[in-house]
Amino acid sequence: MLRLIINKYRVSFRGLSRETWILSMVMLINRSGYMAIPFMSLYVTQSLHQSAESAGLLITLFGIGSIVGSSAGGKLTDMFGFRPVQIVSSIIGGSMFILFSTITHFYTLCVLSVVISFFTEAFRPANFAAIATYAKEGSTTRSYSLNRLATNLGWTVGVSLGGIIASYNYKLLFIVDGGVSIVAGICIFSLLPSAQVSGRRQKDAVQMSVAKPWQDRFFVKFLILTTIFNTSFFTMFRIAPLFFKEKWHFDEFVIGIILALNGIVIAAFEMIMISSIEKKRAGIFYIILGVILIAMSYLFLTLPLSFHLLLATLAILFFTFGEMLSMPFINTFVISRSNEHNRGLYAAGFTLSWSLAQVIGPSVGFLIAERCGYNTLWAGISIVLFLCAFGYFKLSMIENKSSVQSTI
Repeated sequence: MLRLIINKYRVSFRGLSRETWILSMVMLINRSGYMAIPFMSLYVTQSLHQSAESAGLLITLFGIGSIVGSSAGGKLTDMFGFRPVQIVSSIIGGSMFILFSTITHFYTLCVLSVVISFFTEAFRPANFAAIATYAKEGSTTRSYSLNRLATNLGWTVGVSLGGIIASYNYKLLFIVDGGVSIVAGICIFSLLPSAQVSGRRQKDAVQMSVAKPWQDRFFVKFLILTTIFNTSFFTMFRIAPLFFKEKWHFDEFVIGIILALNGIVIAAFEMIMISSIEKKRAGIFYIILGVILIAMSYLFLTLPLSFHLLLATLAILFFTFGEMLSMPFINTFVISRSNEHNRGLYAAGFTLSWSLAQVIGPSVGFLIAERCGYNTLWAGISIVLFLCAFGYFKLSMIENKSSVQSTI
């Protein structure tokens, strides 16, 4: 049995390019420092002694900067290549995070949050495009899964350390976060080979009519559903930590461990799961199933039981398996709609969805939680996600109908 499991893991990781491994290693380093954002609401309320609405404002401003950064990052990626965009955004974003730790004036922090999120989110479409560029044929989904594995391993380390650091000193969170981001930029500069757009490719791109993502009606519908999904998805890592603290009275260390379960499970099971299922059904089937599981995860937070630690653990586990089923195939779908000339724009469209979610989710979520209570928020998110799963199902029917018509 043990040998069978080991062989499964070998098959899952076999055939991936060297550059894919380098990108994933850099992502591991980058996300190991991604410890400040999950504790941002706690920092604002507990350390700065601001209201929950102020915490929502600061996180919303992060989202606004993310919208601009992800849009600009995609365009800059198509213009200059993913390597320089990743290097510059990592180093400047990290430096701004360190500066963030030295300031206590709330409105100055609001301005800095926009600047920081601009550079940190400009990194995402560049990284997304880089994975597609370096992935060997037939390994795209697994390449994205490996990158997600690195992301979640880094997340596990970061959020676990974040809980420990937050219990000691909140400001140190931002110093470590920024320092690790700078190291990630240096690693990209040192290890990732240059893959600049050739003159011939630039000439071809000018001469041909390159499709824009907003002209792809099916993609736009998919992106709208994905934005709704992402908005609900983010809530688990933005508002749930404050809920665990205020309502269930967990300390920062316990909150960090609970959130770290997400990364541990993904690291242990996602690659082998994707390798086993990716060719058995259409990707949208797994997206629908994953969205349903995440909808169910929020229902655990509404149960009137006293076993809070158990409920939190079950919520995170359902959430995590839903994430493992949905996210890799959403990534693959996005990249499958693009080509080498517009990959950055499509990646920007996808990361823009994440950025919009960061604006909508925390502000609306905190408002609902304060005015109507957390149970109303969790139940509402579950309903929205069930409707979202139905929307993906309707899109799959349209896609199947189009496929049948194209073969006639």
